[in-house]
Amino acid sequence: MSIIWYECKVKYMKRHETGEQKLTSETYLLDAVSYTEAEARLTQEMKSLTEEDFKIMNIKVANFAEVHPFENSDRWFKVKVALVAIDEESGKERKTNQYLLVQANDVKEAFENSMQVLQNTMGDYSIPAISESPIIDVFPYFDGEENESGTTEEAVEENAENTMAAS
Repeated sequence: MSIIWYECKVKYMKRHETGEQKLTSETYLLDAVSYTEAEARLTQEMKSLTEEDFKIMNIKVANFAEVHPFENSDRWFKVKVALVAIDEESGKERKTNQYLLVQANDVKEAFENSMQVLQNTMGDYSIPAISESPIIDVFPYFDGEENESGTTEEAVEENAENTMAAS
């Protein structure tokens, strides 16, 4: 079964470092099998993140082929990867775009992390664009079979690898 990533926007009153509360809109990414499950999981995650009331403003299918977290990184970047293939019949070059979500601290590090992820890719590719994503956090699905350390990052990588295998 392939993983479907959902991009979800949530509005709530957030208490800032100064102590004041401000209406905030944040975007999260989670994997689920349906919109209904995405909404239920997001509600569960938000209840653990904030005691304030919140409203789910939007849920949409995200077009990420893979999600790659990296330790000591605090932002998410959307990386456009153009895979190059030669059409055997016409002999023309054909590009297919895929999007990766890569965790990094800046654009340069996002590029380096992307190159690390793509190092074993068979065939030619280019990276025509990298942009910072509005995504604050990623909530992968856990089926109770977490690895020894139980870290979110490793579970997200495992889910991403499963996505590629299913594609």
